[in-house]
Amino acid sequence: MKLLGKMSWLELKLFLREPLTVLFALALPLLVLFVMGGVFGNEVDAEFYRGIGAMDYYVPAYVALVTASVGLISLPVHIAGNRELGVLKRYHASGMPTWIVVASSVVTMFVIALFSATLLVVVAKVVHDIVFPESMLGVVAAFVISGLAFAALGVLLGAVLPNARAAQALGVLLWFVMLILGGAGPPPEVLTGVMDPIGKITPLRHAIRAMQDGWLSLDAGLSWLIIGLVFVGATGAAIRFFRWE
Repeated sequence: MKLLGKMSWLELKLFLREPLTVLFALALPLLVLFVMGGVFGNEVDAEFYRGIGAMDYYVPAYVALVTASVGLISLPVHIAGNRELGVLKRYHASGMPTWIVVASSVVTMFVIALFSATLLVVVAKVVHDIVFPESMLGVVAAFVISGLAFAALGVLLGAVLPNARAAQALGVLLWFVMLILGGAGPPPEVLTGVMDPIGKITPLRHAIRAMQDGWLSLDAGLSWLIIGLVFVGATGAAIRFFRWE
């Protein structure tokens, strides 16, 4: 555990030196909050937003979006960049266990995501007077399982993509698709044609439902199970395809 702590501290310092990863982790969710809040406010609409205020609906969604931002963009760029620069090769040559390298990156992701989510909630409370969670335990559980699922996806992307540029391109693409179709952009009720069925299979849709379960006591259906399966499946694939160089 001491080695994991030292590696996590090192990874955090390296992480913060990458301006794009910090931008996507901290600034982008706040930007989405201001844009959507300016458009929809926090009025209750019986037809949309599951019958609650728009920002009361969106803020738990954006907390889930934070885990997707860090997991799909920042984490794979960091891992692929370390491989491209030979950092992972040096770790391997020094006898560093794979799980320490991966776990330290995941710990770093959770630290950044927690800071970003806290900042987001504070700003949303001040600007839109959102409701606070009804079950803090449920929100923490949803944050952890969503973070683990997107971290596993991020490690998988970082493992299979050849360099940081490719990881950034694919990560941003996946993030925007999930933003638009997963429930953090337009209300799912307005998605037509194949967009809603596609949105229902995105991990973000289920991370949002799990988060809203604890935050607003809204039924999550099978979302807890689905996001758990995403974590298990992506973890297995990441272990299988992880490469040092």
